[in-house]
Amino acid sequence: MQELQKEIQYVKGVGPNRAVLLNKLGIYTLEDLISYYPRGYEDRSKARKIASLVHGEEAMIEAIVVSRMSEQRIRKNMTIYKLIVRDETGTCLLTWFNQKYLKNKFALGQTYKFYGKVAVQYGKIEMNSPVFDTEETSKNTGKIIPLYPATFGLAQTTIRQVMENALNLVKEESLLEETLPNEIRKEYGLEESKKAIEQIHFPNDFASFEKARQRLVFEELLSMQLSLYYLKNQYTKQEIGNAFDKNVKMSDVINELPFKLTKAQLKVLEEIDLDMEQEKPMNRLLQGDVGSRKNSNCDDC
Repeated sequence: MQELQKEIQYVKGVGPNRAVLLNKLGIYTLEDLISYYPRGYEDRSKARKIASLVHGEEAMIEAIVVSRMSEQRIRKNMTIYKLIVRDETGTCLLTWFNQKYLKNKFALGQTYKFYGKVAVQYGKIEMNSPVFDTEETSKNTGKIIPLYPATFGLAQTTIRQVMENALNLVKEESLLEETLPNEIRKEYGLEESKKAIEQIHFPNDFASFEKARQRLVFEELLSMQLSLYYLKNQYTKQEIGNAFDKNVKMSDVINELPFKLTKAQLKVLEEIDLDMEQEKPMNRLLQGDVGSRKNSNCDDC
C-alpha cells in the first residue's frame, strides 16, 4: 500500500535527526521499519526471588524500596546512586552511575519491578544499572523485550518506542493487507499477516513468537520460490534453444560404456534426451554421491 511508503521521519517519535540514524540501518519508510525484525529477545516476563539470584545473570525482581537514594561522588564526572530494596527472601542493593534524575524517583514503601545484571559478592546481592517500572506499568519489565540491531546514538529503548508507534499507526489505519489466501493459511496453520508482524516485534509469549516466525519465514520462502519460478518461466518463453534430432539414439552410446548404468542414471538420461529434443533451453544440475560414476572415465577430459 502507498501509505506504507511514508517517509520514516514522519512516524511519531522519529523526526529528521533520528531519521538519519535509522537510514544508517537501511530504514527509510514505514514499511522498512515494521520489517526491521529483532535480532533476539530478553525474557523479562517472570519475576525472581532475590534469594534465588545468581551471579552474572540478568533477571527481574519485584521489590519494596526500604531506603532513600544515596548519592556518592567518587571522582569528577562520576557519581554513584544507591538504593536498597527487599522482598520476602532478602535484600538487594541497586546501583546507577551518573543518573541524577533518579534521586527522587523512588518512594519508600512502594513496590517496583527491576531488571538488570546481578552481582553476588561476599554474600551480598547487587544489581547494576537496572531498568525499572512501577508495580502497575510494564514499559521495561514484565514482558518479553525485543533487541534490535542498532547504531551509535540510537538506543534500544528509542527503537522499541518508535517501533511501537509505527505498529500502532499501521493498526489504527489498517495499512497491512493479507497476502496469503485463506486456504493456504488454514492448510499450514499460519497466522494472519498483521498479527504475525505484531507478535514478531512484541510477542505475548514465546509460543506466539514461534507462530509469527513460522508465518513470516513461510511467506519469505514462498515469495522467493515464486520469483524463481517466474524468472524461469520468462526465460523459457523468451529464449529459443537448439532442438536435437529425435532420431539420434542415446542407447548407441550407452551400450558402448564399459559399465552398466543404474536405473536412476538411465531415468535421468531419458529425461535429458527428451529435454534436448525441445526448442526451449535446458537448465539441469546433475548430482550424485561419491562413487556414483558421475565423473567416470573422465581422466583425460
